[in-house]
Amino acid sequence: MAVKSYNPTSPSRRNMMVSDFAEITVSAPEKSLVKGKSATGGRNNYGRITTRFRGAGNKRRYRMVDFFRAKEGVPAKVKTVEYDPNRNCNVALICYADGEKSYILAPAGIKIGQVIMNGPKAEIKPGNSMRIKDMPVGIQIHNIEILPNRGAKLARSAGQSATLRGKEADYAQLKLASGEVRLINVECRATIGEVGNGDFMNVKMGKAGKKRYQGKRPHVRGVAMNPVDHPMGGGEGRSSGGGHPVSPWGQLAKGKRTRHPKKYSNKFIVERRKK
Repeated sequence: MAVKSYNPTSPSRRNMMVSDFAEITVSAPEKSLVKGKSATGGRNNYGRITTRFRGAGNKRRYRMVDFFRAKEGVPAKVKTVEYDPNRNCNVALICYADGEKSYILAPAGIKIGQVIMNGPKAEIKPGNSMRIKDMPVGIQIHNIEILPNRGAKLARSAGQSATLRGKEADYAQLKLASGEVRLINVECRATIGEVGNGDFMNVKMGKAGKKRYQGKRPHVRGVAMNPVDHPMGGGEGRSSGGGHPVSPWGQLAKGKRTRHPKKYSNKFIVERRKK
């Protein structure tokens, strides 16, 4: 999917770049696979704002995407490729031979009418899903489980994939897009290929209103506030605040390590993304 730009008929049009949606085949989702989604506006059950700068936004319906791909040995045909407002990649509607319908993340290069399958008997081609132990080393994969049969958690956004570097005993080495190398159980499922809509990274909003459509309110800088509102506020003239960047409640905002030193998954990280 490519992006298109506009003639500079206004200041917002001058820098706007949007997806051309050439891959999208239908405008309405499959009714049986959507459900309502309510927005919080950043408020908790008491109605108090707990996450700032959220609110408004267009109403969305949630597409129930299959992150398990556990229906093995049954071929499925790709019916449509659809836009999903809840994620930056597209979703594909597939129909299994027994009539069951399902949404999956649309891999790069998927075509209408293409037949895909889950399980060890599936071919090594984009869109097919199987356990890591059944995959050849060196292949690009996405939609990866961290724990067996728990649903995919890794490499799910537009253009993302991981490389299967090797397998030894019960674990495989995966190199993620961040550069991190991590051990994953070979019984975990993954999908071959990379996630589609890789040009999403080139999209430019062009105007503040498009951020509002996404439910994001204006983000105010701390140095632009008064001292009563933020530790970095105030000062004569335009001041950068001095000291380290902090949140309104004094927590360090940049550089402080937030990962728990005893987190259970630390032992599975072979090589960190930050050398």
